[in-house]
This record gives sequence, C-alpha cells and structure tokens, in this order.
Amino acid sequence: MSYDSIPWLALAAALTALGLVLSYLTFQRRGLRPALMGVALSLLPTAAYLTGAIEMLWKVGVAIGQFATGFVFSPEKWAGIGLTGLAIALFLAAGGRQRRKAAREARRAAKAERAQERTAAGGQAGRAGLAAPDPTRALATTRETRAGKDPVPADRAPATRPAKAARQAAPPVDDDMKDIEDILRKRGI
Repeated sequence: MSYDSIPWLALAAALTALGLVLSYLTFQRRGLRPALMGVALSLLPTAAYLTGAIEMLWKVGVAIGQFATGFVFSPEKWAGIGLTGLAIALFLAAGGRQRRKAAREARRAAKAERAQERTAAGGQAGRAGLAAPDPTRALATTRETRAGKDPVPADRAPATRPAKAARQAAPPVDDDMKDIEDILRKRGI
C-alpha cells in the first residue's frame, strides 16, 4: 500500500467533521471551554493534510519499517548493535569509575579530618595530665591476641579509662551545645 492509494483529504475531512460533532455534544453537556478544546483538536487532521505532515509521517513510518526488517538476517547490522551496546557499557563504566574515585577521595579527606581531631584531642588530654591512647598499640594488642600469642603486657596496653576521662574533662566548645546535650540526655536520646 502506497501513500497515493489512500484518499487522505476525505479521511482528514471526515475526522474533522466527527470531531466537530463531538465538540458540539461536549458543549451541550460540559460547557464552552471543553468544547473549544475539542474544536481545536478536530481541526488538526485537516491542518496536517494541508501542510503535508501526513505524507511526511507516512514516509518516516515506511523508512522505520524498512530499517527494522533489515535487522532480521543481516549480520552486519547485528554487529552494529553489538558495538553500540559495547559503547554504552564503556560509557557507563567510565562514569562509574569517576563516581567511585570521588567517593574514595571523600573518604580519605574524612579519614584525615578524623586523624586531626584525634591528634587535637590527644593534645588536650596531655595538657590535662592524662595519657592519650595509642591506636597503633591497641591494634597490635588485638592482632597478637587473635593470632594466639600472649597479649601485650599490662604496662604496654593502652589505657582506655584516661581517654574517656579526657573526653569528659575537655571544655565544651559551645554553651548552647551543652544545653542541647543535656536536654537530649534527659530524654534518653
């Protein structure tokens, strides 16, 4: 079936007439505004015929149909589809690597910030006359215990109570925060 074998003007005029009748019925039941919208939509088929849009859409549909039927037995086209899939996968993988790199850098920055906070807390504990725990010594103690060796002697084991006392002895940064902490503590949060 070709484009010229269909009487497009008669079809467009019939669709416009049907739309106008339905718009009149809509006017009687629902009012002017929905009827005007119906009239506007009813005029589109005739406008599409007069501007040549129907012929253009027909040609686009035929071209898409021929393009799709060419895939069925064409190894060349299937290879093209495979390459397209590979290109999409590589594009997505490259984006994922970039996101993972940014996340890794953020974790490193947070780790460095925590280390600075620990160093600052250790300095405050030293000023208060308390010994700050050495995280590397605690890690060595844990490793040796898990490996089945004897734990580190008590004189080399990290002191956990002084660190807790150091946190409690440190002056609050902000008086308002202390009030908020007290309220939250009273409520059990």
